[in-house]
Amino acid sequence: MKLIQFEDLPATRWKNGGGITRELYSYPAASTFDNFVWRVSIADVSQSGAFSSFPGVDRIITLLEGEGMQLLDDSGNHALLSLLQPHRFRGEAQISARLEGGACQDFNLMLRRGAAIGAVEIWRGDQNLPQGCNLLFCARGRWDVLTEDGEHATLDSRQSLVWEAPSGRVSLRSLSAGSILIGVNINLQ
Repeated sequence: MKLIQFEDLPATRWKNGGGITRELYSYPAASTFDNFVWRVSIADVSQSGAFSSFPGVDRIITLLEGEGMQLLDDSGNHALLSLLQPHRFRGEAQISARLEGGACQDFNLMLRRGAAIGAVEIWRGDQNLPQGCNLLFCARGRWDVLTEDGEHATLDSRQSLVWEAPSGRVSLRSLSAGSILIGVNINLQ
């Protein structure tokens, strides 16, 4: 189990240079945009514009802060992102984002198609996860995390926990009203 402090993460430019992202974790370690199997990051979206293209990658985006954003793809389809509602799309789709108000921040899971599948879940209350998860991100509040193996951590807002190969049950306990936790589950293929 590895604790990650958001404020310690370096801000880097998006692949297309259009914004700023902070990588929480990528697998395998030290992988790049071109060879990760799975990757989790938090992006700052300060203006409307194009998303970076990631051919062969499935993406799940979840709005963390902001008034919302419209995603428009090359076939004319659109989706309105609202707070804490995961949205899945293909990385090769030509996506443009239009901000509904001011700047937004979003949580991103990227999965190399054929190498990994995964999901993003949002929890607002105590949970017992029967098969664990790969990454937890505390979106709001404070959480206690206890594994079946006896590992324990307390997550404050904007902190993450990562396991490369989780096993066994994980218990999540909310320590404050309004706490929200994002969980990422990955299966390597």
